[in-house]
Amino acid sequence: MSRSPGNFASIMRPAAAILLSLVLPGQMMQAQAGAETTPAKSAAPRPRPDSNRPDSDPRILHLLSRFTFGPTPDEIAAVRALGSHGGTHEIDQWFDQQLHPDRIPTSNGDQTLQTRLAEFPALQLPVDQLLERFPSGAMIRQTANGKLPIPDNPYLYAIYHRHIDMYEEKQAKKEQAKNSSPAPGSEAAKPDATMQAQPAAPTKADMELADAIEKTTSMAPEAKKPALTPAAPASPARPAYADLLVKNVLALPASQRVHRILFMEPAEYEQFHSGLKGPQRTQLTQDLNPEERELLADYDNPSRAVVEELQAQRLLRDIYSSHQLQEVMTTFWLNHFNVYLHKNEETPYYLVSYERDVIRPRALGNFEDLLVATAESPAMLLYLDNSSSTGPDSIAAEKQKLRAAQGKAAKATPPGLNENYGRELMELHTLGVNGGYTQKDVTEAAKVFTGWTVDRPNLGGGFKFDETRHEPGKKLVLGHKIKENGQKEGLQLLHILATSPATAHFISQELAVAFVSDTPPTALVNRMAQTFQSTHGDIASVLRTMIHAPEFWAASTYQAKVKTPLEYVVSAARASGADIVNTQPLVNALNQMGMPLYACVPPTGYSDKADAWVSTGELVTRMNFALSLATNHFGGIKSQWTDPTKQVTSPTDAEQELEARLIPSGVSEKTRAAVLDQTQPQLSSQSQQQNQAQIFPEPVDAQTVKPKPQNPAAQAKALESQNAQIAGLLLGSPEFQRR
Repeated sequence: MSRSPGNFASIMRPAAAILLSLVLPGQMMQAQAGAETTPAKSAAPRPRPDSNRPDSDPRILHLLSRFTFGPTPDEIAAVRALGSHGGTHEIDQWFDQQLHPDRIPTSNGDQTLQTRLAEFPALQLPVDQLLERFPSGAMIRQTANGKLPIPDNPYLYAIYHRHIDMYEEKQAKKEQAKNSSPAPGSEAAKPDATMQAQPAAPTKADMELADAIEKTTSMAPEAKKPALTPAAPASPARPAYADLLVKNVLALPASQRVHRILFMEPAEYEQFHSGLKGPQRTQLTQDLNPEERELLADYDNPSRAVVEELQAQRLLRDIYSSHQLQEVMTTFWLNHFNVYLHKNEETPYYLVSYERDVIRPRALGNFEDLLVATAESPAMLLYLDNSSSTGPDSIAAEKQKLRAAQGKAAKATPPGLNENYGRELMELHTLGVNGGYTQKDVTEAAKVFTGWTVDRPNLGGGFKFDETRHEPGKKLVLGHKIKENGQKEGLQLLHILATSPATAHFISQELAVAFVSDTPPTALVNRMAQTFQSTHGDIASVLRTMIHAPEFWAASTYQAKVKTPLEYVVSAARASGADIVNTQPLVNALNQMGMPLYACVPPTGYSDKADAWVSTGELVTRMNFALSLATNHFGGIKSQWTDPTKQVTSPTDAEQELEARLIPSGVSEKTRAAVLDQTQPQLSSQSQQQNQAQIFPEPVDAQTVKPKPQNPAAQAKALESQNAQIAGLLLGSPEFQRR
């Protein structure tokens, strides 16, 4: 299976066409690993990978494809290494180890992860401090109106002032537009031709900006500021000023550079920001420490900075962490207890704590503990509107009725009873849509949770029970009488729901769909539900029942699940061994594939089933992503398809390197052959033509001339490029899109 180096671009389209022909939507949903497909013609059959190789063990590949974000050579080796201890099968040992993340030895991936996560120190802050550090729009408005003080820290003082100025300028423009808009067709609405004919004169701010460089940066004596005179148009001078400003700011040491930027006047910052070119944006932050980078991001857009860090840490954990089962289950529960990122201005800040403090620590623990923690989470209370729910007969409601009867103006009208959380609690979090509850149960459950609210959410407050908004009296939910007992009523109902047989079945069904098949066997789900009940909702025990079940290991389940976009993007990054400095291209890819992180609007969360993700357009998007990732077209992401410590100078060596990386990822011999059979003849032909043109500029008898050997470094680079493009095609293959 040798290949010759050469120009590979012209073969990508036909090879990609072959792959797409192998992955019709019907085939994907049926997920038949051995489905018959007409292979590309080949001069000789290719040998299948040795089934005895560690990276070809189907049981290990199946295990890791379901309970990690994609097998890697290191992960497979870790499973294999466990087989020599104690006589217990390595699969059981690996799974038990993953159920206790604190027992997992630290890996190179973990060290890489900790280095990456250290870039986001703000994500370790409590919500109230995070909001103060990265002020939301609501905090800026309140500060501008004098309701909140500006922090004493000089850098935060500068950041707040910038965003207050922007807010006030925006409000002034709105007011001006409202008061001075002339009626259509009036004389005032017609443009003044005399004024239009005059060149734009520089303003006082322009003059001050031109002076700023000499005062605040180390300009060379011969450098001249742009000439600004009333007779000259402003537009030709501004680009020159912006370029000079950028140049001199970038020349400053890191700490001085941050100080200089944070204390720019608004107009000057806009000049600086607009003058930055692509490479200069990298140069601006590459030598800053994490706190300094966060300050600049905060100065630019606080809430966006929080969202970007939240998304980045999630992807980095999924890609690099050795605690793969914990991360997979964190993703499962974040989806099960879905919270929409853009519900309100405070939600992104609360999501940081929601994932960090509520979901991840309990992802492998007890279901009732997790259920209570989500119910008390400000993120959930705000998302499903329970924070504003008020009992119709509560103290707060009665006070409003009394004021209305006395003819007094209402101070704050209670919003009334909100049933959103009560409904989703039963339909999506516990019993399931067929769990036997009625609309009456939804209403009564909503009354139980009145008063469960958030203390000053605009300031990052925590859970609070407000007795004045709680509905008094007894409630009847699912046949259970709940006596009036304040906050404990909600805890009682959560216990009833967590221990219900319907909940045991519903959660087991959801887990089986996520990890076994889109239509899991009923017998398996029933056994998992029995374990759920007998262990009082122990998540680890339910997962053990699943992995020890024959249905999990049945041939029909192998590669029977289509990867969601998140699973696909992360597994591709893991398979490529990518060094990821910038996760934004991965975030953008998920947006394009229809699965933006934390941004599922309905409380149902994203689907785990194939029919939600399989379409012709989706497959093309995935193929484009795979090719871009493999060929290093994403800034800040570097894939490596040959070992940099080895001297790879032959096509055979390069191919072995590629196989070592991709065979663990489930790429079949059939697909590999389809790509290589299509590419090999064209590669050889192109290489021969290229080499002959280089060695024989004029037509000569090739038998009389001894070809010159290629430069080893150039050949190795060509082989790396070819492998990268072949890898991209294989990452887009049918098998790689399944798990």
